[in-house]
Amino acid sequence: MRARRAEAANGNGGYRDEPPPDAAPPAELHPTTASRDDADVPHGLRIAAAWSWRLIVIGVLGWALLKVIAVLHIVIVPLVIAMLLSALLAPAVQSLLRARFPKSLATAVVLIGGLAAVALTLTLVITEFIDGLPQLTDSATQGVRQIQDWLQTGPLHLSDSQLDTYIDTGENWLKENTASLTDAGVATATTVFEVLTGMFLVLFATFFFLRDGGRIWRFIVRLLPVQARWQVDDAGRAAWLSLVAYVRATVLVAFIDAVGIGVAVWILGVPFPLPLAALVFLGAFIPIVGATLSGAVAVLIALVDSDWVTALILLGAVIAVQQIEGHVLQPLIMGRAVAIHPLAVIVAIAGGVVLAGIVGALVAVPLVAVLNTGIRRLTRRRPEAPPEAVVVASSPP
Repeated sequence: MRARRAEAANGNGGYRDEPPPDAAPPAELHPTTASRDDADVPHGLRIAAAWSWRLIVIGVLGWALLKVIAVLHIVIVPLVIAMLLSALLAPAVQSLLRARFPKSLATAVVLIGGLAAVALTLTLVITEFIDGLPQLTDSATQGVRQIQDWLQTGPLHLSDSQLDTYIDTGENWLKENTASLTDAGVATATTVFEVLTGMFLVLFATFFFLRDGGRIWRFIVRLLPVQARWQVDDAGRAAWLSLVAYVRATVLVAFIDAVGIGVAVWILGVPFPLPLAALVFLGAFIPIVGATLSGAVAVLIALVDSDWVTALILLGAVIAVQQIEGHVLQPLIMGRAVAIHPLAVIVAIAGGVVLAGIVGALVAVPLVAVLNTGIRRLTRRRPEAPPEAVVVASSPP
């Protein structure tokens, strides 16, 4: 009777809950799996699938962001240029503020002074270029005649009829491509209108970035969740300091490159030393390749105006300046705050050229420098208070 009462209390008709001795134990589920089916998938394959769909989502978001930038490039590009100019002029504004200037007056003085310096430089460059253009034209004409004489008397021994045939072929090609050249001219007129519009936007944005940059940044940070504000604010301020250091160092390096190559051009007697120096200065804002390409223009002018010996000497001077920049100036002036590997610089420039042309090449490297600093600061762990520390709440200033 006692045995039957125990079987009735179990409610299973006398069967025990324990599995038979020869039954296989159930597989233990991994903490990251939600079902038995997930547990049957190999761990490495589950990790690869998790990475894959996350990368797909990031890729789609990046593609959508590039599409938005392409549509709004007329607005975004001037804002990026204004931010670079603000990083360059911000130390001057801070100096005037420390001298008790009103904020609006300090910003206006710095901005007007910068515009005056740019206008004066362009006036000097254009005036010298116009004065020396007839001499360069005569030198180019003589160079073309020397090339024609060399083609006739050199190893090719081309006849006058053959030269005329090649010249006629070139003229026919120009006539056949007149339509495309005209279309390019119309596109250029549209581009000029966009450039003028962008210039006004750059001026206004630079003024307000310099005057109200702190307020704008605090407004953006307040839009974020409370838990993320401290990290984002810290990363943003570190990225801004990195951008300021990068722009100032780039201007100094570009000035040294322009002085070095300009002095070499002046000593060798090549025309347009000031315009070529200004071209090198502007080209140096594209790291590694900019000053080299602008220096190549100086070498070509030396080859046309003088002889190949002068051109070779100038080429050596350009290479020497580039070596000093790459091995001495860049590591010394840039410092560790904006140190970027040369491979990352080349890849960034190439990607910027593909996506946005010359403007993309100009902003690619500073963008990489800012992202590098910001991401490093975001991924840094926030220091935790010791358990026995007493946290005192205080109201914001």
